[in-house]
Amino acid sequence: MRYPSRVKLVDVGPRDGLQNEKQTVPAAVKIELVHRLQAAGLREIEVTSFVSPKWVPQMGDNAEVMAGITRQPGVRYSVLTPNMRGFESALASRPDEIVVFAAASEAFSQRNINCSIAESIERFAPVVEAARAAGIYVRGAMSCTVGCPYEGEIAPERVGYLAGLMKGIGVQHVGVADTIGVGTPIKVQRALEATLAHFALDDVSGHFHDTYGQALVNTLASLEMGVWQFDTSVAGLGGCPYAKGATGNVATEDVVYMLQGMGIETGIDLDALIDAGQYISDFLGRPTQSRVAKALLAKREASACDAV
Repeated sequence: MRYPSRVKLVDVGPRDGLQNEKQTVPAAVKIELVHRLQAAGLREIEVTSFVSPKWVPQMGDNAEVMAGITRQPGVRYSVLTPNMRGFESALASRPDEIVVFAAASEAFSQRNINCSIAESIERFAPVVEAARAAGIYVRGAMSCTVGCPYEGEIAPERVGYLAGLMKGIGVQHVGVADTIGVGTPIKVQRALEATLAHFALDDVSGHFHDTYGQALVNTLASLEMGVWQFDTSVAGLGGCPYAKGATGNVATEDVVYMLQGMGIETGIDLDALIDAGQYISDFLGRPTQSRVAKALLAKREASACDAV
């Protein structure tokens, strides 16, 4: 079986990972996290969201965070823009990419953004048009592509329907997201197949949460189809406010370790990445959710003890 020789990872920890944290994470901490991620070799970082602080208080410092980042050449900084107002606010921060989102589940769409799937796409159409006119790349996030906390299993046809709508309004790339982490390899492959009927392989990525411990095998199943781009979250940060018990995205450290073991290039320094994850975990006052980080940190500690 031939796997991609190189994989691109988008670390969504600063945005998707931190947005549901109950304790306030200061802008300076978020900025430092971005700096540590790019120093570790990440070239795609989802930084923040231009959403009303009334709905997501944690992202209320969006402009401050974007202004505080020391940008590196070759790094793409993306932001989530839920509507035209959010996009207009984001423009001053000069994002390289915006992210728009919609669900493959009607019930999730209604609970999450109070409108149908079709209405959500209508809402995003002018945002996509304005972004592309401004030379900003547009990525679409398709949530609940294999399972929904309200509807249960999602048929691949629903995923294809959403992918077609996204393509129709000019979205350039889509992420197939298992938002609540219930997916298994065959289900994920079917969701990807439905998406690939509308988007080229190079314009599709995977976004897998690890609630049921399936994120790595779902990543492997995607690699088997040739998918070479994935969203991951440093230290396994994140969750879903609309899905009780849903955990964060697959940890970036775990995916990098797996890919390195398969001989697949990422351009990421695993030790520096583990340090970045430890930095934010220490601030949050809890252990990293990355199994690889836990194992290698324990190994480091044992080596330090042996050296004394």
